Amino acid sequence: MKALNDIRVFLSVAELGSFAAASRALAMTAPSVTRAVGALEERLGVQLFVRTTRQVSLTSAGAIYAARMRPLLKAFDDASEEVREREAAVSGHIRLNAPLSLGQQILPDVLSGFRSQHPAISLSVTLDDSFVDIVTAPFDLAIRISGPPEDKSTIWRKLCPIRRVLVASPGFLATNGTPETPDDLSACLAFDAEAATETWELTSAGKRRRVRAGTTFAGNNGELLARLAENGEGVALLPHFIVEDALGEGRLTQVLSGWTPPELWLTLYYPPYDRLPVRVARFSDFFEAYVTRVRPL
Repeated sequence: MKALNDIRVFLSVAELGSFAAASRALAMTAPSVTRAVGALEERLGVQLFVRTTRQVSLTSAGAIYAARMRPLLKAFDDASEEVREREAAVSGHIRLNAPLSLGQQILPDVLSGFRSQHPAISLSVTLDDSFVDIVTAPFDLAIRISGPPEDKSTIWRKLCPIRRVLVASPGFLATNGTPETPDDLSACLAFDAEAATETWELTSAGKRRRVRAGTTFAGNNGELLARLAENGEGVALLPHFIVEDALGEGRLTQVLSGWTPPELWLTLYYPPYDRLPVRVARFSDFFEAYVTRVRPL
């Protein structure tokens, strides 16, 4: 630690350009500052400063050493502070944005469990199925089910893949027949952020098919489309967690189980923080543990 302290003293002298100014800034005596720099120079075997009666300036070796040590010392201090913060009681407020269906089905237990561990943290939650601009919107983090991010300025954290299934009601299948290939699909319900038509890309054993959805119904909410499918309005492609109960109770039936859509992931994304706030990191860790171990999606 003495060596680290000597480096701190050296950087202070380099920044302030004065041994006396550094001693005042560090609350050290002037002789202590001189000894610390001298000890560092002796260990390195180089002269770090050119000292005159009027000024103190870095030698070329000193300039190189200062340039290399500043970021290293900052990283050391940041890591130390982060560890201290993580072990301390965490407080503050978290502003969270999440999809509507996931927010209704999964978040209540997550939020209650998290608050039981961190009672000094408060949360405000906005449910919204469209993407938010996390850089300009007033949120600390957002949860999304999506493909790879297009916005490279934000921070993304992939948690787990989201299984999607094709479902229809028994009544719809009795009337229209059970599809054996994607070419047999009819009245497909589109799940689109703009409530517009969409194209399903389905693959099976190297075969690929494209199916147009949304010619009868399109919506930007999975719960709505699941209820429409239960009402016999068509076939829906939805995350399994949305239709899990309906499948178990026989209100919906999975179709074309051998055909799979492109993979979607449950992700967290954040504004471009230099360092993730501890309260946000704690929630992120808790949420990931819940959806991957307690209530796998």
